[in-house]
Amino acid sequence: MLTLPEVCEELGISPSTFYDWRAKGRAPKCIKLPNGGIRVRRSVLESWLNDREDAA
Repeated sequence: MLTLPEVCEELGISPSTFYDWRAKGRAPKCIKLPNGGIRVRRSVLESWLNDREDAA
């Protein structure tokens, strides 16, 4: 699983952009940990990116 900074670095975006996308339902599905941390499964991120490629 990827941390939020890892996801943002891979996508080339800031954390605030990621949170904005998440609030609008445009971000990949996340797992919220009990401590408030956010993780994204590698497979979910890759699938999400593939969906964006097809839409472009």
